[in-house]
Amino acid sequence: MNEIKNATGRSTIRAPQNLAGGLALVAVAALALWQLRDLTAGSLSEMGSALMPRALAVGLGLMGLALAVSAFLRPGLIIERTELHGPVLVLLAIVFFAVTIRPFAIGPVTIPGLGLIISAPVAIVIAGLATPEARFRELVALALGLTPFCMLMFGDLLNLPIPIFPASLIGSFPDGWSQKAVLRITSAVMLAATVVVFVTDRQKSISDQGSEG
Repeated sequence: MNEIKNATGRSTIRAPQNLAGGLALVAVAALALWQLRDLTAGSLSEMGSALMPRALAVGLGLMGLALAVSAFLRPGLIIERTELHGPVLVLLAIVFFAVTIRPFAIGPVTIPGLGLIISAPVAIVIAGLATPEARFRELVALALGLTPFCMLMFGDLLNLPIPIFPASLIGSFPDGWSQKAVLRITSAVMLAATVVVFVTDRQKSISDQGSEG
């Protein structure tokens, strides 16, 4: 990024990374608000599907604006060349979640909606692989642990119209079982699986350290 200089020749951008990052956050927030323009926000007593995402987008935009302003006030890091591996995987995770959580049509091709129960953990694993320090078992445990909380919060507590299960499975629920009952049971099973994966991974790590010793 070319630095902007004042009349004395000194750069007015003291932290180019802050400026670039802040503008990127503002752009993401603006895109999110534009995508949410047709959804109902509702109120705190009767939340609509856009209330929480819109609040998060506004907060993200304000943080980005503050970060961009700080680039002119305090010194920071310059923009350096970096690997694209991490950012590409994070963007891929976001796109995967967006196009698979509900049915998505691209011309004559329609991607079936997988629901939060599948889209969220896969997106978490993909985003986690952005760092070279990531371990697959730990990412699986994280994905299985975070997803049930999202399911219970959005589908059970807040009653937001977010697809939780694949549309093809909803009709196969046992007779007399509501979607919330299936949601709670599935969440409990996923949390139990999280514990199993975590304990197994810890035991494997301990045994590996013992063999190396």
